[in-house]
Amino acid sequence: MPRRTAIDTTRRAPRTQPSLTRARILTAAVELADREGIDGLSMRKLGQALGVDPMSLYNHVRDKDDLLDGIADAVVAEIEPSSDSGGWKATLRGTLLAARRTMLRHPWAAGVLESRVTPGPATMRYMEIVLGTLRDGGFTVDLAHHGLHVLGSRTFGFSQDLFDDKAEPIPDTAQLTAMAEAMAADFPHIAELAMAVRHEGGLGGCDDDVEFEFALDLILDGLQRLREQADDPDRSQVERSLTA
Repeated sequence: MPRRTAIDTTRRAPRTQPSLTRARILTAAVELADREGIDGLSMRKLGQALGVDPMSLYNHVRDKDDLLDGIADAVVAEIEPSSDSGGWKATLRGTLLAARRTMLRHPWAAGVLESRVTPGPATMRYMEIVLGTLRDGGFTVDLAHHGLHVLGSRTFGFSQDLFDDKAEPIPDTAQLTAMAEAMAADFPHIAELAMAVRHEGGLGGCDDDVEFEFALDLILDGLQRLREQADDPDRSQVERSLTA
């Protein structure tokens, strides 16, 4: 008589998806943009990638703009600041190279960052690190401000404004002071810059022409210095390093 095969009556719990969170949505959105480019990112495709109804995404992101704000900041959050203790230049160089590696991993990110109006928390932290490194290196607030623009342009492909310059009306002095004081605990160097920089009577968008000309002059001056060094082959490496 053939043996009967025992029937497994063990009740197994149904497989459950990880709970849907904003962080999980943003991670999946970054991965989708990496695979298909930013034009391939949609709520429908994102829902499919997460295995959820696309409408459920709106419990965690308000709309497509909020999603883009989130993934832009998520990319900046990947940047690992340099821990080099060899001075401001070495520290800043390491941080900027880390930023470049991050941007190369996400080639779509520069365009998204450029389109954003208000920087997110990770972007604010990154700007605070750059400003702090420059200020600790002996740069004035004004030079640190220009440096932030130049380095942002070189790293991210554009010169990023620090604040929403489309806001209307422009806050008055009392409001600006309150805004700076609110930021001071977490972003002291940004708050310092907010109080120091004034455009057209209030804190607003930075003057793109001024920043462009500053960066252009900086590049031309650097090229001139290198040309002068090349014209004098007898200069020692020590002499060159002292004038760098």
